[in-house]
Amino acid sequence: MLIGVVKLQFTKMHGLGNDYIYIDAMANDLSAYDLETLAAVLSDRHFAIGGDGLILVDASDMADFKMRIFNSDGSEAEMCGNGMRAFAKYVYEHRLTDKLDFEVETKAGIIRPSLQLEGDEVVRVCVDMGPPRLNRADIPMEGEPADAPVIAEELQVADYAFTVTCVSMGNPHCVIFVEEILDDMIYIFGAQIEHHELFPQRTNVEFIEILAKDELRMRVWERGAGETLACGTGASAAAVAAILNDYCGDAVTVHLLGGDLQIRWREGESVFLTGSTHETYTGTVHPSLLREAEA
Repeated sequence: MLIGVVKLQFTKMHGLGNDYIYIDAMANDLSAYDLETLAAVLSDRHFAIGGDGLILVDASDMADFKMRIFNSDGSEAEMCGNGMRAFAKYVYEHRLTDKLDFEVETKAGIIRPSLQLEGDEVVRVCVDMGPPRLNRADIPMEGEPADAPVIAEELQVADYAFTVTCVSMGNPHCVIFVEEILDDMIYIFGAQIEHHELFPQRTNVEFIEILAKDELRMRVWERGAGETLACGTGASAAAVAAILNDYCGDAVTVHLLGGDLQIRWREGESVFLTGSTHETYTGTVHPSLLREAEA
């Protein structure tokens, strides 16, 4: 294959600064590449496009589209709320669909975004994230009882004990409520908790301040990416955890470094995530980068 003449088109998008490289896998032949390596190469912020990861727009046998998500370290993720909102904007504005409500296949199951327009532009997306998974085994998290939730449980990390509530939004989250979020919590403990032996698939880590009965502040250490400006599944998990601990009601605004998300959840129902999303630019990947990812 003459990889030097291949032109791979991409679009850069973000939801509250949680930025991803989008590639239409239906229009671009990716068979020559190792996708994990491609994601890591393209996500490099100094030597390539840069981003929190790579998202592929693909065809599905069970839904309108299929979304595959690769973190910046190359690992494949199950689901990304901000990524899904930008995905929904992408397929509508790139004329891959004319539906305002549709279904997307992910490794976490079928996700249903709903678009809000101003003229022909998608300005907000509400995503039915499905119900949270609360039992320990479903997060997944080691320990007993496997069929019970993990609410306000002690987690030992080196010489420090955190009180954690764990939730799966199709991917694992460890939510920690604190009086004040400090940089050391993110940069010292984020990676340690991500790789803690109790989480066999690693975990995302959210540090949360309670501001009011309907308001949270959050910083997130994302599995496979480090600290990011926003995380939709993380904000969803944080709201669910706050409700489970009786800190908040069923409608919560979550303030992240990149902006705000609105979360609604009632026990036994789906989590609904709403926020803005933006396309920043499109381009063509230089052949020299593609050579690095050749399978």
